[in-house]
Amino acid sequence: MKSDNALPRPIELLAPAKNLECGIEAINHGADAVYIGAPRFGARAAAGNSLEDIARLVRYAHLFGARIYVTVNTILRDEELEDTERMIGELYRIGVDALIVQDMGITRLDIPPIPLHASTQTDNRDVQKVRFLAEAGFRQIVLARELSIDEISEIHEACPDVLLEVFIHGALCVSYSGQCYVSQACYGRSANRGECAQFCRLGFDMIDADGKTIARNKHLLSLKDMNQSRNLEALLDAGASSLKIEGRLKDVSYVKNVTAYYRQKLDAIFKYRKEYCRASSGTVELTFRPQLDKSFNRGFTEYFAHGRNPEIFSFNTPKSLGEEVGTVKEIKGNYLTVAGTKSFSNGDGICYLDENGKLQGFRVNRAENNRLYPQEMPAIRPKTKLYRNLDQSFERMLQKKSAERKIAVNISLEENSFGFTLAFCDENSNRVCVTLSQEKTPARTPQDENQRMQLAKLGNTPFKAESISLQLSDNWFIPSSALAELRRQAVNALASLRHINYRQERNRMPETRHSFPKQELTYLGNVMNARAAAFYHDHGVKHIEPALEKKQPEHAILMFCKHCLRYSMGWCPKHHQARSPFREPYFLVSSDGRKFRLEFDCKICQMKVLDEK
Repeated sequence: MKSDNALPRPIELLAPAKNLECGIEAINHGADAVYIGAPRFGARAAAGNSLEDIARLVRYAHLFGARIYVTVNTILRDEELEDTERMIGELYRIGVDALIVQDMGITRLDIPPIPLHASTQTDNRDVQKVRFLAEAGFRQIVLARELSIDEISEIHEACPDVLLEVFIHGALCVSYSGQCYVSQACYGRSANRGECAQFCRLGFDMIDADGKTIARNKHLLSLKDMNQSRNLEALLDAGASSLKIEGRLKDVSYVKNVTAYYRQKLDAIFKYRKEYCRASSGTVELTFRPQLDKSFNRGFTEYFAHGRNPEIFSFNTPKSLGEEVGTVKEIKGNYLTVAGTKSFSNGDGICYLDENGKLQGFRVNRAENNRLYPQEMPAIRPKTKLYRNLDQSFERMLQKKSAERKIAVNISLEENSFGFTLAFCDENSNRVCVTLSQEKTPARTPQDENQRMQLAKLGNTPFKAESISLQLSDNWFIPSSALAELRRQAVNALASLRHINYRQERNRMPETRHSFPKQELTYLGNVMNARAAAFYHDHGVKHIEPALEKKQPEHAILMFCKHCLRYSMGWCPKHHQARSPFREPYFLVSSDGRKFRLEFDCKICQMKVLDEK
């Protein structure tokens, strides 16, 4: 049991940012930390950012006590290490709080004492791996998305001092992160180098050993999007300390909506679970009601949070469905009516699955209550379920200013021997005083109300008056202009003090020799450079093969998936009684005729995808 006197554990809501605008809005809408791509060497090659933009984001975030993590999570060639070392030094100098990395060669560079977080691409799914990385000096470990809440709890109990970062929302890779090689093998675009070709979102035929068709042109490797909003409290109790939203390629409206939604959910939990608290400062006020299904989603799943379940895949389409809005009631001429309670706007995007399971859609030219006039009338039937993947009214709200984040301050105006003193004390006990040298003159009319009004005018500043105290011995006259100038000085002084007092962690990776959990590394170790190889040799690894990107072995397994098509079809020997009417091995055939063999390892509940050349 937790002691009543123990300090509450800070919980970090970690939001994505593809650029400076997204990062600032993530902070405004309640993020405690933001992760953003470095200028180079991030696992989303299309989401790099300039040092100038990252520096601006750092300064903005630190005002609220929020952190900025930069992703440098690709595997690196030997000739890239010098540039990486130089870039990390620059990121440290602009105040970045931590780097999210995959390549162990980075630990052998001459870098400043900036904390390193182990990316989910380092394949962190068991106690042994997490303990090894923690002992190697990594400050935070990003766990595999496939872990259940019980498995997270097991890791936390074994490694109680390790900060555990878990994904709570967004797109899912079907393969364990860092263990997907199909994009490199098929297209020369390495996922571990930030160039994933989204192979898992393609359509496939599935055939058996005799060439019989099991499924035709289905997105058999495409998963729904993760949504752990119902499991947040359980994840905290399991030991998660950082809750991560996926989406470094998502637009700003997604970042606003999803971040605000989880901020509200967490704040509601903190009100009655006092052993947890926010990891940054300020309170968010919104001008809209966050709704997860309004933002890009392929349908939602809790994935394996409570074990294997059949609600994780999205075989019909890899595209966004959005929110369910009702069913087609009737079709007349140039319009259709919808049975449901949702309201519609001109320009809404509506989609549906046709009788063949294919995603179709139309744009609403005009909406009159539940009567929709499409730009072009679709071939649709009554009782068809409708979804809205573009809500014009909601998007218009998010295109405007949709949140304010304010730090609470207690304001005190006092007199001194030569005039007056204005004190600001914020919610983190940062306190500043500014003085006004002025002769004390009694006012002809009461000044209390005007003085309070002038001091409360914090408008476009990051502060909001929690209380205003006037400790004056008489009804002194102070010009409004003087109060305004005093207030401005106090605001600037407090903002400066918050930056000065911001506690930026320093952590230099120690030289360690403890044993890696394995003595041999195949291409699955993703060792791309000599520094990474030296790291593993120093930790007891006897034999190291190069990364697949350097040398592709024959018959390499290209994907390792907890998602299992045998289970999805109802033929799992562990979970189902039905036996498959088809003969194994099964194959996936892409639209260009390429063939991939499926293997099933039931002992570890895993499906493997191999290139069948």
